[in-house]
Amino acid sequence: MHRETEDPTRRTFLQIAGAGAVAAGLGPQALARHAPGAAPPPTLRWGVVGTGNIANQMAGSIKRAKFAELAAVSSRRMESARAYADKHQAALAFDSWAEMIASDAVDAIYVATPTSVREEICIAAARGGKHVLGEKPLASLASVDRILAACREHDVAFMDGTHFAHHPRTAELQAQRDGWIGRTTLVESSCAFQLRDRSNIRYDPELEPMGAIGDVGWYNMRAAVECLPDGLELESVHAKLRRDAETGAVNGGKGELRFANGVRSAWSCGFDAPQSSMLVHIEGEKGAIEMPGFLFQEQDNSARLIVRQGDTDPETHRIASDQPGSVLMFEDMAKAAADPALRPGWANRTRRTQALLDAIWHVGLAAEVSGK
Repeated sequence: MHRETEDPTRRTFLQIAGAGAVAAGLGPQALARHAPGAAPPPTLRWGVVGTGNIANQMAGSIKRAKFAELAAVSSRRMESARAYADKHQAALAFDSWAEMIASDAVDAIYVATPTSVREEICIAAARGGKHVLGEKPLASLASVDRILAACREHDVAFMDGTHFAHHPRTAELQAQRDGWIGRTTLVESSCAFQLRDRSNIRYDPELEPMGAIGDVGWYNMRAAVECLPDGLELESVHAKLRRDAETGAVNGGKGELRFANGVRSAWSCGFDAPQSSMLVHIEGEKGAIEMPGFLFQEQDNSARLIVRQGDTDPETHRIASDQPGSVLMFEDMAKAAADPALRPGWANRTRRTQALLDAIWHVGLAAEVSGK
């Protein structure tokens, strides 16, 4: 037995994730894709819950997406709902998300609320027969499982709001990785920026319990899910959290996930970075790949993969796209709504990401208690 298994943070991880989740590893990664030449899916009429910053950004993505229509919005205040509807040309405004879910004018619900209330709305939408796109993170793996169970029971699709997974760069990386660099040994990810506004809900532990770990740490964990090879067994988790002196919220963290066969994923995230850092670095036995600005794309919607094989000069591969990842997310959601075979791949990605997120969160909390 490795000495690492005796570490208290390791025991905490095993208690939280459970032996079954560890044995499941990360695979399989393969996603069913909408078959080329297949009939286009029906247009989804979207209802948006929330009128905050991300809800305003995604209104434009819905309107740009094929197979999508912005039909309605709900807010706790009718004044806010009507202002959003007027700004984005949505036909209907509600001061109750329950009433919007009950409306026959809506096919799908985008839940852009704080994490603390997201599960209730996602489950209610599924029970109302609406397809569900929930912003990330979710409250816990148990919460994800309850949402997914409701969606399966009521035959609706679920997807989380991770944009970069939908850009064709991610599929290209997965298709070419082994040929470019051989067996993957390391994924390093950084996802950090400076957020000074303490009135932002990210600094409110009541609304966003995991702080920076849930907000930007989610992308670190998703990078592991998307970039590591299939079927790896997770063996240990190391995490150290940082807290904001003013609010007590977690405003950053770093750590490492260790998998079977010596594969590692190192991560760092935070709201306290002197400058933004959004990078994924992948190493293999024959070379390395970088995804600069991995959450975003260029103005022409393309995105780069920089490949270095052995001692050769790096080669830049520019992956073209007709739309940014956020728009493609709503298009992929319409395809998943129309074709149940597409749903498990996206649902499993959400579940694996949340499982890793839960692990680093609880191991980080345990490290705080133990003073390590």
